[in-house]
Amino acid sequence: MQGFFIRILILAFSIYLVGKITRLFIVEDFLTAIITAILLAIVNTFVRPVLIILTLPITILTLGLFLLIINGISLLIVSSLVPKFKIKGCLNAAVAALLISIVNIILEWMIY
Repeated sequence: MQGFFIRILILAFSIYLVGKITRLFIVEDFLTAIITAILLAIVNTFVRPVLIILTLPITILTLGLFLLIINGISLLIVSSLVPKFKIKGCLNAAVAALLISIVNIILEWMIY
């Protein structure tokens, strides 16, 4: 359980860092990033697998690149739930999801 909270904090820091460095989305403060990370974990647990199954033919045709769009859709769902987290457009969400994933992998590698 402690590992889960550490991963949520790492994800929140990744969201906050990418939000402050780029102009892809707006995250107002670190508490908003923590709330966003928790909701993103919930969406990735329950909604993302359904989206992957529904879009499996497109994902196979694009050799898995459509998963970036699915990650962007997950971020758009979370942005509709968190008032202080705003993303404009699906392309911005897909690029933001890619950057958040890269930063998250690097931070987890440094910590673990």
